[in-house]
Amino acid sequence: MNNVLFIDPGQLRSELVLEAMQPVPDGMGGYAEGWVEIAMIWGRIEPVSVTNRDFGTRPQPEATHRILLRFRPDITSDKRLRKGERVFSLRAVHDPDETGRYLICLAAEEGR
Repeated sequence: MNNVLFIDPGQLRSELVLEAMQPVPDGMGGYAEGWVEIAMIWGRIEPVSVTNRDFGTRPQPEATHRILLRFRPDITSDKRLRKGERVFSLRAVHDPDETGRYLICLAAEEGR
C-alpha cells in the first residue's frame, strides 16, 4: 500500500522568514535572545485552535497553527517563523509521510 501524502505545492503562498536564536551578550555575564534570519521560505499557515492559558488572574490566549513547508533539514523546533509582524514559535516539526518532501510544523503564535 502506498502511503504517500498528496500536497498541492500551489497552496504554499505565504512568504515566511526562518529565524534562529543567537545569544547576544548583555554586558553582565549573561545573554539576551537575538534572532537572525536564515532563509525566506514559502508555506501554508492553517489556524488550529485558540486556548486560554492562566497566568495569575489574567488568562492569556494562545493561538496554534499548522504550517506546511517544503522539507529543509535545518527546520527544527528551536527555530521560529515570521510573517511580517507575526511570529510563530515552532513546537513540533515532522515529515508527514517520511519522503523528505514536506514538513508539517505545529506552531504557537507569539503575542496573540
